[in-house]
Amino acid sequence: MSTTSVGSRSVRAGSVVASLARAAGGALVAGLFVGALTNVLQGVLPDELQALSNSGSVWVAVAFAVGAVVIVPRVAVVAGGAAEVGAVVGYYAYAEFVRDGMGELTYPLFWLVMGMVAGPVFGVAGAWWRSGVGWRRVAGPAMLGGVFGMDALWYQFVLGYHGNAIGYGVVAVLIPVVLGATLRLRLVGVGVAAVLAGVALGGLWVVSEVPVWLGSGR
Repeated sequence: MSTTSVGSRSVRAGSVVASLARAAGGALVAGLFVGALTNVLQGVLPDELQALSNSGSVWVAVAFAVGAVVIVPRVAVVAGGAAEVGAVVGYYAYAEFVRDGMGELTYPLFWLVMGMVAGPVFGVAGAWWRSGVGWRRVAGPAMLGGVFGMDALWYQFVLGYHGNAIGYGVVAVLIPVVLGATLRLRLVGVGVAAVLAGVALGGLWVVSEVPVWLGSGR
């Protein structure tokens, strides 16, 4: 193997690492901002809009957005994870240093783990929407719409907040409609989002019980 080949590979590897670092850094800053902002808004927004500042679907929308910006799925994995880590840290850091404290570490650590799982998934979903073909172009927006649909079902049937449920439901439909490239893709996207919302609702119920099983409250 020639020294030229080795040098070229080293340059390419360095370029990849640099691009990942830039994407992760930008996504982390965006996540920190959104996480802190959602905490701020909880003390500002009227009651009927409070749900928007206390929702995981808003946080994963950040991962989707950064994934759409970086476009490349493997970079979106890193950027999406960094965005969610930033959101969790930003939210609880603001609670700790500006408000009344974040309380027990159970919830911050729990949501940090959840963010590290959800972030890469929705980062890739955003990249699929921008660069994917075939079913990926449908799956990306449908996944994000499905999360908002999940929140709509949760607020309707679990919490009984019908106004909030309607708002989330509207957003759930609008996401695949607005992001879909053709009428067919929009209709399929809405249908897939509806199915994913139902599946995710069951997952949300299980996830919401985990901190309770761990013996701590938010």
